[in-house]
Amino acid sequence: MLTVLFTLSLLAVWLPHVSLLDNGLAKTPPMGWMSWAQFYCEIDCLHHPYSCISEDLYMEMATRLVEDGYKDVGYNSIHIDDCWLEMNRSADGKLVADRVRFQSGILALSNYMHERGLKLGLYEDYGTKTCAGYPGSYGYMEMDANTFAEWGVDYFKFDGCNMDAEKIPQGYKEMSAWINKTGHSMVYSCEWPLYLLVNNKTVDYAEVSNYCNLWRNYYDVSASWNSIQSIINFFDLNQDQLIPVTGPGRWNDPDMIVVGQNSITPDQSRTQMSIWSIWSAPLIMSNDLRLIAPVYKEILQNRRVIAIDQDPLGKMGRLVVNTTNVAVYVKPVTPTDENSSQSSFAVVIFNRHFKSSAKVTVRLNEIGLINSAGYFVQDLWNEEKRGIMLPDDQYIADVPPTGVNMFKATLTQADF
Repeated sequence: MLTVLFTLSLLAVWLPHVSLLDNGLAKTPPMGWMSWAQFYCEIDCLHHPYSCISEDLYMEMATRLVEDGYKDVGYNSIHIDDCWLEMNRSADGKLVADRVRFQSGILALSNYMHERGLKLGLYEDYGTKTCAGYPGSYGYMEMDANTFAEWGVDYFKFDGCNMDAEKIPQGYKEMSAWINKTGHSMVYSCEWPLYLLVNNKTVDYAEVSNYCNLWRNYYDVSASWNSIQSIINFFDLNQDQLIPVTGPGRWNDPDMIVVGQNSITPDQSRTQMSIWSIWSAPLIMSNDLRLIAPVYKEILQNRRVIAIDQDPLGKMGRLVVNTTNVAVYVKPVTPTDENSSQSSFAVVIFNRHFKSSAKVTVRLNEIGLINSAGYFVQDLWNEEKRGIMLPDDQYIADVPPTGVNMFKATLTQADF
């Protein structure tokens, strides 16, 4: 305990001088693959060798990213979630990967990813234990940050189970500082807002965005439409808080993309991809890439939709029309015209109804598309080109139940 108190007292003196996150990372929302929503904490490799949390699983998914075209469209990281650890630290206090399931160690796995042009993400928890009961980082944050740097970790997710809720802000700030102090570049993913929500405390998103590259806002996603819809509802309700803090290097995180799990229909999958992209959210898949059906692979690799998510402006789209069953989101994107301060836009029309299709008519100028020279309009899912449309024109779409229509309206006047 003396060691812990001494470390924290030093940090208390040093922290104010390095309090803001300025690592130059995550200029566009991170993209990759994560294990949790598909494989959770399956550690029985004897009976479930194909799906247990092990180095083999992550190497297989890395192979699929590279060989099946995911890396080519931007998915460039593999993320280890909970359950990778031994139940106890080493004699000198360091974290140890499970010696059976990760017999080569995390450094070797990191090197494996880097050799294939991929990045490695790793998980820990601010509390005394992780959510699954493995050693947490409380009292060891400096040591753990240095360990992750030594292992070449590129992305660090910091969970919040088993901790004192009163210490949430300070703990996440401290880890941000220790990560920066290592001198090794690591994207910092926080669960700070989620655990304030869980404990009925107010979230200061501006403060969070000063310390984290991305942050979980709401409860874990699962492979169900109800889960996806609940996240959409939360973001809709809180968009006025979330939009101002979004931008290059700092992203709201509505959690993983579960497209590819068969409990989500193709239409619902397009909805999740579209709305996550209109929000400029991380696109981190959780599925089994070895078994994925072609329709889901095509959805996940849609370059036009991904380009909206990865647009360099880094804007978060806004819900601008909201009726009982229909929502319309608008996001400013490139190309832009500096002379007129006009931008292009991406638009998502979402039909919430579970059974009935919706025929939706949207007049462009009523959703903020007012460029007098008009826009070149293209559907981003079926590639249909609607041609030039002026602000007074109506865009008409038939939207399936729990589905979307997504289009890009590109400025027609400037020299792009």
